[in-house]
Amino acid sequence: MSLSLKTWIFRYSNTTSWSNEELMLSYAACGDQLLLSKLYDACGNDLYHFLLTLSEPTVAKDISQLTWLKVMEKKHLYRDSGMFKAWLFTLARNLLIDEYRRNQKFVDNSEINTFVTPELDNGQTQDRLQRFNLALANLPFVQREAFCLQQEMFSLEDIAAITHNNVETVKSRLRYAKDNLREQLQDMVEE
Repeated sequence: MSLSLKTWIFRYSNTTSWSNEELMLSYAACGDQLLLSKLYDACGNDLYHFLLTLSEPTVAKDISQLTWLKVMEKKHLYRDSGMFKAWLFTLARNLLIDEYRRNQKFVDNSEINTFVTPELDNGQTQDRLQRFNLALANLPFVQREAFCLQQEMFSLEDIAAITHNNVETVKSRLRYAKDNLREQLQDMVEE
């Protein structure tokens, strides 16, 4: 199907005011790459940042790319039943878990860390952001995941759907994550 330039400009001139859900529904219907590009612009950095908090930079980049390929491949499965970003993050999380399982880095879904950051020397001083990032990296995977999703402004219900858990489990993971962060950063708070 070929569109004239005038029709194309009229059709997509107001997409800047479309929600991510409207963009995805339209993309699923017609497959127009411009709509996918707008979705990527709206959510790509958030997706990469989320994956980066759960993995190493190269893994985060690879999984991010695979997620967008999955969006293209599975666009027909998207339903307007919630936030597009939650659907996107669910796809990414599932791909990340599959990657960890494939590489045998993900054994116990409740307790393990996906990667370990080396200990810092006691004499070494770090600025607050570096200290926070280290504390975050040292959280068990499921706590870090729940905390990072909450920081992405997902509701408890969205986090439960993304992680395939119930809301009470998410609340517990968030509580443990915050307690662990507080304990690790106690001396920063007292400064």
